[in-house]
Amino acid sequence: MAEQRFRPGSPRVLVAGATGFAGALAAHLLWRHPGFELAALTARAPEGRALEELYPRYRVPLEIGELERAPLEELDAAIVAYPHAAAAGAVALLHERGARVIDLSADFRLSDRATYERWYGPHPRPELLAQAVYGLTELHRERIAAASIVANPGCYPTAAVLALAPLARAGLLADVVIDAKQGLSGAGRGAPAEVAHLSYAAENITPYQVAGHRHTPEIEEQLGALGAGLAVQFQAHLVSLDQGEMASCYVTPTRPVRAQELAELYARAYEREPFVEVAAAPPGVREVRETNYCRIFAAADRHTGKVLVFSAIDNLWKGTSSQAVQNLNVMFGLPEEEGLL
Repeated sequence: MAEQRFRPGSPRVLVAGATGFAGALAAHLLWRHPGFELAALTARAPEGRALEELYPRYRVPLEIGELERAPLEELDAAIVAYPHAAAAGAVALLHERGARVIDLSADFRLSDRATYERWYGPHPRPELLAQAVYGLTELHRERIAAASIVANPGCYPTAAVLALAPLARAGLLADVVIDAKQGLSGAGRGAPAEVAHLSYAAENITPYQVAGHRHTPEIEEQLGALGAGLAVQFQAHLVSLDQGEMASCYVTPTRPVRAQELAELYARAYEREPFVEVAAAPPGVREVRETNYCRIFAAADRHTGKVLVFSAIDNLWKGTSSQAVQNLNVMFGLPEEEGLL
């Protein structure tokens, strides 16, 4: 059995909700990370079993315990991988005990309480909203470095906002339609049978949350912060894949954009980003599977005058757990790529 190997004095990290897809992957990444000590795993069930019993391929031998019984005062940080509404209480508890927290749920992604409650219902811990920093590393790196609570982005907003950020900054977004597709793992370990059962999902593509997907306001808020205040048409689809996500963005620009200008715009935007690759051709999800990379391709359509942008990520990695580790690296002053290459 591989032992955890970390540098002496490394920050101690807990993963809460370690039995779900996102929490288990976060534990796996931290177990092999040289700059963090994975100190404890918790979940609402099944207590007392080792994580490697549930996820043998991750080979993390730590037992799963209860959050209330974990050594909270000895922690430096925590990743909370609970569903929305259920996460906020755990975030508050860990924050009160002095840990820096990365929340994988939607509870702190929206800065405006009214917007959150319109899409999700009453906010369980609104007093913490002002302390949370949106955790899309490439946009908010400096604020993340100093944050006590980081709201990890949704997987769809990660792909979509990275695809559209250069256009938003340049004032080129007049209208956008985002057609996004994701593998079955995005539905989570507890997905209902009518969504994730093989007989339903195999050889099938299914739109869901039509005309009202909860990631829409998250995308709009982040684009608005970049200067593009507009309503976004976002539609998600479930496809017959395990992992992988593609955001196809169809943009009406505020003025004509030539191919050379577009290429230069994206090259400048991401030339120093370690995990965003501007591709020479449209990417596929296999190119980024089990990595923290986002691959983006942009093209100008001379016939319609529109701009097409394609963004591929692994929804469990850059879309969730590896981005959380990327943010932990930033928060604790470690090289951003450490433990992720």
